[in-house]
Amino acid sequence: MVDEISDFEVLELAVRELAIEKGLFTAEDHRVFSEWNDARSPAAGSRMVAKAWLDPEYKARVFSDPLNASKEVGVDWAEPSGFGTTSDYMHLTVLENTPTLHHVIVCTLCSCYPRPLLGHSPYWYRAPNYRRRIVRWPRQVLAEFGLVIPAEVEVRVEDSNAKSRFMVLPVRPEGTEGWSEDQLAEIVTRDCMIGIAQPKPGRTTDGPRPIHKASRPVHSGGRPKEATR
Repeated sequence: MVDEISDFEVLELAVRELAIEKGLFTAEDHRVFSEWNDARSPAAGSRMVAKAWLDPEYKARVFSDPLNASKEVGVDWAEPSGFGTTSDYMHLTVLENTPTLHHVIVCTLCSCYPRPLLGHSPYWYRAPNYRRRIVRWPRQVLAEFGLVIPAEVEVRVEDSNAKSRFMVLPVRPEGTEGWSEDQLAEIVTRDCMIGIAQPKPGRTTDGPRPIHKASRPVHSGGRPKEATR
């Protein structure tokens, strides 16, 4: 099988070369930014959650002024890369999960995501399958990820857009009393801050997601199969 360049890669290359030719930035600027971008990870978001669990005053700042609270874990949304502001870095809302309320985030239009705190979005977050179905059947989709939400717990889906980003502050799990910030940060994975998983002692990575049949599949046209009968 031939490893071919995609149409999107061709488009990116053409626009990049044109921008360099017009003097908007240099090839060296692009290299440095690409290296910075490739190094993004959920570490800052994990640190923010762990710090909020331990420090009630910081937790209050996370909700009242999340952009300034982000600076305390090394992320400046106004200048995240040192190369200027893009449309990604506009507005952040941190959503608190409680024993009776569970949040999950999505971008139904494309793949808007809090990259400065969580790094690159996972492949399934960008997939139409997740984007279409999580807003219609959140409990079923969460169960497909292995997260079963009890009936008495309310589930809210927050839809990101070009100017707003969301991040979930999960409930601190039992069995972590006396843990340090570093220990707590290790169990706050990317999926916990999206809302499709919950922190658990001993679980420090998200791991691969198995592919299996959906319990409520959406077929072409965005309609469930039973609706076409």
